[in-house]
Amino acid sequence: MEYRQLGRSGLKVSALTLGTMTFGGKGRFAFVGKTNAADASRMVDIALDAGVNLLDTSDVYSTGASEEILGQAVKGKRDNVLIASKARFPMGAGPNDAGLSRYHLIRACEASLRRLDVDHIDLYQVHEWDGLTPVEETMQALESLVASGKVRYIGVSNFCGWQLMKALGAADRAGTARFVSQQIHYTLEAREAEYELVPISLDQGLGILVWSPLAGGLLSGKYRRGETAAEGGRDFAGWQEPPIRDESRLYDIIELLVQIGEEHGTSAAEIALAWLLRRPAVSSVVIGATTEAQLRTNLKSVELNLTDDDMERLNAASKLPLLYPYWHQALTASDRLGAVDLSLLAQYLPV
Repeated sequence: MEYRQLGRSGLKVSALTLGTMTFGGKGRFAFVGKTNAADASRMVDIALDAGVNLLDTSDVYSTGASEEILGQAVKGKRDNVLIASKARFPMGAGPNDAGLSRYHLIRACEASLRRLDVDHIDLYQVHEWDGLTPVEETMQALESLVASGKVRYIGVSNFCGWQLMKALGAADRAGTARFVSQQIHYTLEAREAEYELVPISLDQGLGILVWSPLAGGLLSGKYRRGETAAEGGRDFAGWQEPPIRDESRLYDIIELLVQIGEEHGTSAAEIALAWLLRRPAVSSVVIGATTEAQLRTNLKSVELNLTDDDMERLNAASKLPLLYPYWHQALTASDRLGAVDLSLLAQYLPV
């Protein structure tokens, strides 16, 4: 296993993180899996044996059941693992049972500690933007959790660029703890993070954790062009995470993943994960599984070495059109682009 610095922090995390959204399988999370306590413990052991040291959960996953099951699974192993959790989404019907207010965040963290049965959370992440709570209140609440020892590091998930910079600015002005990481959706099919979020990570020293790196199974290779739903294909109408705006492009990416996988004697899923592990600022890719076989397959991706030619082919097949002002910068500012700018624009400039 490879270990990488989490942003500018001193914390080292495994290149692969075990995600636990399948643990519990209650309510609306049942569709992603229903891993019970015994199977979850087995998956945690497999991941730890492979060198994984970061386990990611959230209070909202199966309404707390994921945290409870994870807490049981790490009994006797707590000193060897890092636990990440999140808060923001509703955990009750009350008016203050959601959001990023001081009231909710501190209560949510304390409830997560009880469910996990631990005395601290290593990485506590705000799970989504809250446009009703002043960002200064949120950052001060997170500082309180760090100062109290209940949280070691703080992170963010699913913010857009201006929201993330506003939060970092608030922390810097107050001299309080700042985010060390952001957990984002980023795949070959969905590269929108490269417009703002990846450059911000490079500029501000944030590590990137990638959630749903196979796009909910889209990039596993099980969905192929020309196959009927009964044979493993599917109609992508209504698919929301991520939304499929260009089905032809998606199938082009999948076919290329399968082809490169065959060249390496491995699966399309491993190629998709290996591509992410070579992207700028990525500290760790969060993998999940509903079976041990899936988990073992995904864990092998860290050992896969893609060639520069592999990367160029994958990048060319999945490249997004430049939005404004980036197309204008590529046309007129190429003489004064820095390393952060080039993380996006280099692939669009003339050779």
